[in-house]
Amino acid sequence: MTPYIEVLTEGASDVPVMHELLARHFGLEKDVQFRIHPHQGRGRLPDNPLARPDPRHRGLLDQLPAKLRSMAWLPSNAMVLVLIDADNDDEAIFLMQLCAMLEQLPQRPPRVIFCLAVEETESWFLADPHAVRMGFAHVRLRKIQGIAPDAVIGAWERLAEALGEDVRTVTGTRKLAWAKAIAPHMNFDTTPSPSLNTLIERMRDYLHTVAT
Repeated sequence: MTPYIEVLTEGASDVPVMHELLARHFGLEKDVQFRIHPHQGRGRLPDNPLARPDPRHRGLLDQLPAKLRSMAWLPSNAMVLVLIDADNDDEAIFLMQLCAMLEQLPQRPPRVIFCLAVEETESWFLADPHAVRMGFAHVRLRKIQGIAPDAVIGAWERLAEALGEDVRTVTGTRKLAWAKAIAPHMNFDTTPSPSLNTLIERMRDYLHTVAT
């Protein structure tokens, strides 16, 4: 069977990394074998996952139950990949909450995978200083070297400091520019980030399943 993946992310700055992973690393074709849907932030899971979502709240978690219900039509070979920043949440508890929400949906896609970026996708950049230097030759690597992979240390703030930028002025547009510059140079074959490795392994397992 041919793989088909719908990717749901928190925002536009997650898109370059996911595109590089799916297109460059796994050789999938955009708009044919995968689509990526960014949202307006993280949001929060609604108390009632069966309720109509509030159109004023456009975060990923705000919209997630409704999005999953709307994708119930996907064929058996398809997968919905939900990429969410763990932020400061306990990973195990957060994943339990997501799975409990999924179980409450009377209609849902045949295959849904929740993957957490610990702490956030900028953590993956910190774990790949070579990619950061390739994207920004002026980066002060000493600012990020020695940070443990997936450490909860305010990843985007640390990256901003390494790039010589004022954290008080960083916008979503700026984070997207970072991602566009760094993601094409990321090494997905060997990464010290446990959460990125988990995502890659789950993608590999899915592709193996649909290929057999």
